[in-house]
Amino acid sequence: MSLPLILPLHGIGGRQDLPIPFGLAVGGASVAVAVSFVVLGLAWRSPKYRGNASGKPLPAAITRTVDAGWFRWVVRLAGLAIFLYAMVSLMFGVDRLTNPIFGFVYILVWVGLVPISIVLGPVWRTLNPLRTIHLLLSKLLRQPPSKGLLELPRWVGLWPAALGIFAFTWLELVAPDRATIPVLQAWIALYVVITMFGAILFGDKWFAQGDPFEVYASLMARLSPWGRRTDGALVVRRPLENLDGLKPQPGLVGMVAALLGSTAYDGFSNSSTWIGWAQNQNVSMTWLGTGALIVFILVVLVTYSGATVLAGRLSDSSRTALPGLFAHSVVPIAFGYVVAHYLTLFILEGQRTLIYLSDPLSNGANIFGTGLLAVNTDITNHSTLIAVIQVLAVVCGHLLGVTSAHDRAVALFPRAKALAGQLPLLVVMVGYTCAGLLLLFSA
Repeated sequence: MSLPLILPLHGIGGRQDLPIPFGLAVGGASVAVAVSFVVLGLAWRSPKYRGNASGKPLPAAITRTVDAGWFRWVVRLAGLAIFLYAMVSLMFGVDRLTNPIFGFVYILVWVGLVPISIVLGPVWRTLNPLRTIHLLLSKLLRQPPSKGLLELPRWVGLWPAALGIFAFTWLELVAPDRATIPVLQAWIALYVVITMFGAILFGDKWFAQGDPFEVYASLMARLSPWGRRTDGALVVRRPLENLDGLKPQPGLVGMVAALLGSTAYDGFSNSSTWIGWAQNQNVSMTWLGTGALIVFILVVLVTYSGATVLAGRLSDSSRTALPGLFAHSVVPIAFGYVVAHYLTLFILEGQRTLIYLSDPLSNGANIFGTGLLAVNTDITNHSTLIAVIQVLAVVCGHLLGVTSAHDRAVALFPRAKALAGQLPLLVVMVGYTCAGLLLLFSA
């Protein structure tokens, strides 16, 4: 499948896997259902995870290096240099598909944040170029980066980041002419202005709540084995224990709904059913796509929130913030969706982007030499392996989500009612998993 043919379906390319065999989809769904009830019936009856209080400290030398000011500045300046290099392509590169800015934004940043965060933990907080620019400005003005003109209201929470995720996924999946320089310039300009204006108003806490890429990376980093203990020590811990340390706050449910719903819509928008139906309507694809994207996100938001509220009633729990308390359990499901939908896109288009990055102006001047001449497409010769990885990603994400929800349920609900209280959320999670497998099968 060539890039120009798949471009209308995605920011820079569509998911390049073949649809998985129907038998594999059914098998994956069956395993998800069976494993869910095994977890409910045989798993622990008291909470095992201790969240941010857990973890085995890393050697003191590693912690000293990571916490050293010089090391953090090396990471910050590396992130800033990469960002400025990519901006050369955005501002001065030609408006054609060989311009590396498209792959940089839609592939290396949006998809690449996931493996980076899983392998290295919450490193994006330091790599974030806009955070570095704000820090440099604060030092120049001789004021603490945490100081802003206003206090950020607590009720705001992660809602700005959730809206930012919606705005970016709309750009990537729906916006007309989204693979053109003027459109991308406009979106990035708005992103930079809003993010920096928020940091000036509210201090650097804005990045942790209002920057969609930093919040997205921080959520995925909760599935890594690296973290900070409550005493400040750098530790290694079980990923689900790390995930358990995610604190509920306003907008968290909206954030995970936007991540899961937009990824599901991406798979659906590539299906022949949607494309055939949409092309026969008298409404523009932009309006249809926008409506469908909103519907997918709202379906996740409503079904998940409804399930947690029902869980509270069935378990006789008096807690009123259950959606936020269980939101961490949706993160592994979103991670499974991302791996299943974007694995080969990341591998193939990621290579292509690295090749294009050696010629940032797309004028034929390869500043890094000619070592990378072509994309290695060997992965496309292993369609069965790809299909198995896709199914395993969705099912394993489901298993991790169910396990996280189970541990939280036995911690929050009365012991006699904990099992009944988990059923609504379990049903919804099984529904997400089966829907994910169906989307993979029908693509």
